[in-house]
Amino acid sequence: MKRVYIDTMGCQMNKSDTERMLGMLSHLDYEETKDPEKADLLMINTCSIRQLSEDKAFSAVGTWGKMKKEGKKNIKIGFCGCVAQQKAEEIFKRAPYVDFVLGTHKIYSLPEIIKRINNGEKVCECTETHSTEDDKAKDFKINRVKGVNAWISITEGCNNFCTYCIVPYTRGRERSRLPEIIMKEAQDALNSGYKEITLLGQNVDSYGKDFKDRNYRLADLLRELNGLEGKFRIRFVTSYPTDITDELIDTAVELDKVCEYFHIPMQSGSTPVLKAMNRRYTRDEYAKIVAKIRDKVPDVTITSDFIAGFPGETEEQFEETLTAVDEFELDYCNVAAYSPREKTVAAKWTDKFIPEDVKDERFQRLNKKIQENCLKSNKKYVGREMEVLVESFYEHKGKMINSGKTRNFKTVHIPCDKDLTGQFVNVKITEAKTWYVKGTI
Repeated sequence: MKRVYIDTMGCQMNKSDTERMLGMLSHLDYEETKDPEKADLLMINTCSIRQLSEDKAFSAVGTWGKMKKEGKKNIKIGFCGCVAQQKAEEIFKRAPYVDFVLGTHKIYSLPEIIKRINNGEKVCECTETHSTEDDKAKDFKINRVKGVNAWISITEGCNNFCTYCIVPYTRGRERSRLPEIIMKEAQDALNSGYKEITLLGQNVDSYGKDFKDRNYRLADLLRELNGLEGKFRIRFVTSYPTDITDELIDTAVELDKVCEYFHIPMQSGSTPVLKAMNRRYTRDEYAKIVAKIRDKVPDVTITSDFIAGFPGETEEQFEETLTAVDEFELDYCNVAAYSPREKTVAAKWTDKFIPEDVKDERFQRLNKKIQENCLKSNKKYVGREMEVLVESFYEHKGKMINSGKTRNFKTVHIPCDKDLTGQFVNVKITEAKTWYVKGTI
């Protein structure tokens, strides 16, 4: 067996792609290693959402290039993912020690690429496709990360073209995967012992819009998945606000395995900034969507994403973001300072760029607001009994801890000497911290 090391950066979609690539490589007699020094094949699966992520990727392969130069001449190096899709042949100029470049559209070309580089070729496969590769997906197993949660991509790409976002250029236009392939992957995961299925997509609610031969949307897929035998949970991320239909909300309430959790990126609390971002909703429209979900879904957790320091954002507009976190009682939010990305519209607005120190100060204030709201949200559950799916077992300060998630995505730490990983347990919540709650069996 040869050994492969893959460094995965970025979102859950990238992690899902890595699992697929490991599955393909297993057919070529590669086994995964966690030690790059022991690898015959080194791959990095990159994220281009921010400049920092791109810089880290080139830094990592630079280290591998030194390894290759200083004696390990037979190792092969692959540069994959979103930066690969964006930069393509340019990567060879910046990192000539790289053997192949593989974009996000053609990951099922990997077996053929490995054969070609082993014959001495340098290969760049970043051709854009307008369809999924489900016909090839059937031929390869998925080497999932050991755990309780299986990620399954159901859509690829995005049609929204937000002015700050590189995803439509790296992942392409929206393409829905066939429901029969998704159902098979879900059943395989359940057969392997996974207890939670998370459906992934840049805009997961748009699933099925592009089908020409059937009327089949996310709610239909959830119903089919819910019908599979066994005790397990279903989640879906990420939702675009205006694509969340009444049918989807009602389906989430109706189905017992679908969790009370919605991740709905808002990005800004200011309507003028949302318009500049090319987000297709106003603050008021977002408010109505959140209110509808909270009205229909008991104990629902709603999380979001925000950008601090978008080009042209005034102090008053930024403060609207702070008030939005409070007004919509958002339970948790991912926060990022604006980072200009090549090809995007906003990257050209250099005259509107916010000074770095101002961006950083807004980022810190927004983070503080998120912490306050997360703690306030967690306190609501003290004294409640909740079902927890245990995800890990570890030692902390001399005590053994089981850690897991409630249906509504609250992290729970449970002191217990017995390893309960993979089990559903009833827990009484005893204490709230900023990022988690404590409980007892």
